[in-house]
Amino acid sequence: MSVTVFVPRDAAALAVGADKVAAAIEREAAARNLDVTIIRNGSRGMLWLETLVEVRTPQGRVAYGPVKASDVPSLFDAGFLTGGAHRLAHGLTSEIPFLKGQTRLTFARCGVTDPLSLEDYRHYKGLKGLEAAVAMSPAEIVKQVTDSGLRGRGGAGFPTGIKWKTVADARADQKYIVCNADEGDSGTFADRMIMEGDPFVLIEGMAIAAIAVGATKGYIYTRSEYPHAIAVMQEAIEIARREGILGGSVLGSPHAFDMEVRVGAGAYVCGEETSLLNSLEGKRGIVRAKPPLPALEGLFGKPTVVNNVMSLASVPVIMDRGAQFYRDFGVGRSHGTIPIQLAGNLKHGGLYETAFGLTLGELVNDIGGGTITGRPVKAVQVGGPLGAYFPQDLFDTIFDYEAFAAAGGLIGHAGIVVFDDTVDMLAQARFAMEFCAIESCGKCTPCRIGAVRGVETVDRIARGDAAAIPLLESLCSTMKAGSLCALGGFTPYPVMSALTHFPADFDRMKEAAE
Repeated sequence: MSVTVFVPRDAAALAVGADKVAAAIEREAAARNLDVTIIRNGSRGMLWLETLVEVRTPQGRVAYGPVKASDVPSLFDAGFLTGGAHRLAHGLTSEIPFLKGQTRLTFARCGVTDPLSLEDYRHYKGLKGLEAAVAMSPAEIVKQVTDSGLRGRGGAGFPTGIKWKTVADARADQKYIVCNADEGDSGTFADRMIMEGDPFVLIEGMAIAAIAVGATKGYIYTRSEYPHAIAVMQEAIEIARREGILGGSVLGSPHAFDMEVRVGAGAYVCGEETSLLNSLEGKRGIVRAKPPLPALEGLFGKPTVVNNVMSLASVPVIMDRGAQFYRDFGVGRSHGTIPIQLAGNLKHGGLYETAFGLTLGELVNDIGGGTITGRPVKAVQVGGPLGAYFPQDLFDTIFDYEAFAAAGGLIGHAGIVVFDDTVDMLAQARFAMEFCAIESCGKCTPCRIGAVRGVETVDRIARGDAAAIPLLESLCSTMKAGSLCALGGFTPYPVMSALTHFPADFDRMKEAAE
C-alpha cells in the first residue's frame, strides 16, 4: 500500500529547497523499492520548520522539519514513513503548539490539501458557501456578509457588506469584482499563501461576491514577484471553468461569472485601489481623486467591488457556517479571525490565524517566541512599512482595529515585524520617508515633495540639528492631512511613532557628547 508524503510547493518552502527534498524522497523510495506518493501541498505557515515534510499515518499526519535533501536517507532509516522517531520529528502536526492554538477558518485547508485538487477541496468542505449562495437572493447574500461583521483585511477595515451593497444597488450594464492581491507590505505573505496553497477558496469567494452584486467578470491583480502564485491561480481558474464553477452558469445557476489573473509590475502604490484600477485599465498606476468611489465608478467607469484576498477568502466560510458563527469570533467591532503574519527578528516566524483579541505581547513573546538573536525586543512594526512602531510599553494593546487606532497605529494587512535593541529608530524613520519618496505616484504634492523633504529633515536631525524635530512633526501633520491616498497619509505613522516612543534615538547631540 502506498504511503502518502506531503512536501510543500509554497514559495517559502521552495526558497529553502523543497523541490530538492521532494526529489530526494522520490529517489530514496525508488532505491528502497517503497511505494510512496508525494503530494505537493501548500505551507502550514510554520516558516522556521520549512521544508516541513508530513507523512500520513493511521494516527494522523506526522511532521518532520526543517528537512534538507541531505536529511532524507536518515529519515527513511528511522522509519519516517510509519511516523518513526527522528531528530527532526515533531509528532502529530495537529498537536504542534503553534498550530494547535490557532482558529483556522480562512486557512483551514492551506497546507492540508493538494492546492489544485478540486476533489480535495470538496472533501474539506470547499464550495459549500457557493452552493448556499446560488440558492439565495443577492440581497440575502449581502445581508449575511454584512451581519457577519467582516471588515476589509487589507487596510483600514471598511465593512465589506456596505461596499457590496453599494455596488449591488448601483445600476449599470456591467459590474466587476476586483481582487487586490498586490501584497506589497513588508513582512506580509498571507495572500501569497492562499493563492499558492488554497486557490479555490479565493475563486469561490469572488464568485459569491459576483452573485451578490450582479457582476459577471472578475480580475485578480497581483505582482510579478509572485510567479508561483500566478501559475497556481491560473491553473485553478482553468479547472474551475472546466468544472462549471466559473463560466456562463455558476454551479448550474442562472448566474454567469468568469475571471482572470492580471499581473502588475510591483509598484507599491498599486496596492491602493484606484491606482490598481488604473493599472488594470492599462494606464499609469496613479491615484484617482475620490469621489467618485470605485463602488460606483470603478474599473472602466463601472461599479466595482475591490476587496483584498483575505476579505474574499473569508466569505465562503461565512456563507457556509452563517453570519452569527463568524461574528462570534473576535472583540468589539472586530469580528471573525485574522491571519497574522509574524516576521523579522523572531524565533517562530510564520502565519498565525486567530480571533481578534490577543495582545501584541502574546503574539510576539508567547507565539513568536521572542527574538531569534536572544536580545530584548525594542520595537514592533504592525501594518507594513507605513505602520506604527510599538515599544514594549504598548504590548498590552489588543489586536483590534479600534484599539490599534487609539494607540496611534493601524492593523493594515496584519503583518508584524520585530526588531531587537540594536535597531536605530531614526534610521527607520528615514527609511519610511525614503520609501514614500521612491514609491509615490507623484500626483499629490504632500506625498511627492513631502517625503523628499522628510528624508532631508531626518538627515538634519542625524547631524545633530535638534531644531529640525518640530519641522519633521509639522511635515508629518501636513502629509497626514493633505495626501490624496494612504501612501503619503500613512507615512507619518512610522515616523511619528519612532519619534514619540524612542526619542533617545533622535537626540544625536546627546549621543555625540557621550
